[in-house]
Amino acid sequence: MTTHPAPALISHYASGGVGVDDATIWAVEAHLETCAECRALLTDAVDPGTRDLLDRVAGTVAAGIASGPGPVRRRRLRRTGVAARILPWLGTAAGLMLAAVLFEKTFATLPSLVLLVAPVAPLLPVAAVWSRRVDPAWELTATTPRTGLPLLMRRTLGVLLAVLPVLAVAGWGTGHSPGLWLLPALGFTAGALALGTVVGIDRAALTLALTWSVGVVAPSLVGGRLPAVLAGSSLIGWALITVLLLAVVLVQARWRSQLPTSTFR
Repeated sequence: MTTHPAPALISHYASGGVGVDDATIWAVEAHLETCAECRALLTDAVDPGTRDLLDRVAGTVAAGIASGPGPVRRRRLRRTGVAARILPWLGTAAGLMLAAVLFEKTFATLPSLVLLVAPVAPLLPVAAVWSRRVDPAWELTATTPRTGLPLLMRRTLGVLLAVLPVLAVAGWGTGHSPGLWLLPALGFTAGALALGTVVGIDRAALTLALTWSVGVVAPSLVGGRLPAVLAGSSLIGWALITVLLLAVVLVQARWRSQLPTSTFR
């Protein structure tokens, strides 16, 4: 409506719209939403009983607002995504490396615990980042066709970007060559991804970590010397193993790309 409705039309509207067609009622309502002058006429056109009821309702609502509790303070939404839930596991990996540095500084005659722990340090957060117990959207992720490898690689890269600086600081603080901690860490990460195509990422990471701890870390500490697999001459072997394992991951992912669910469980 481009003009104000007549006072008689507003009176009819106030009395229930008797004798007025629906199109006119809708036009009057649309006009009343933007016109304070016509809303004032509507107030005068309402019968005294209705006006008294509205006044009492408004007074009751106002009294309830005045005597009731104050507005609830807005709370920040809880972070429930993978990025937030992985933080404790990243903290665990960082704490593990810090303990390894302190151990090595305290017991200088023993084999380097930094080099012994560095290969498996990324495995905990890598396992957590692809775990149904950590990911709140696991069901959606696992049942989306061909989503496994790209998403897993992005999450693993995020974990490495967070863990490798910690390993670098630990290696620098203890004076070890970067290759001695970097290549084994990448090799074990690739191994977890490759084995994860068969048994699941979390089981693969746990298996590799336990195997390394029992088969290498414990004997090295008991024997008082680093194993040959952590010597400088082993770097080429670690590099080849890492490349080979990544190739296995890509082949497995391509082979299973036609499956209706994710390759990585």
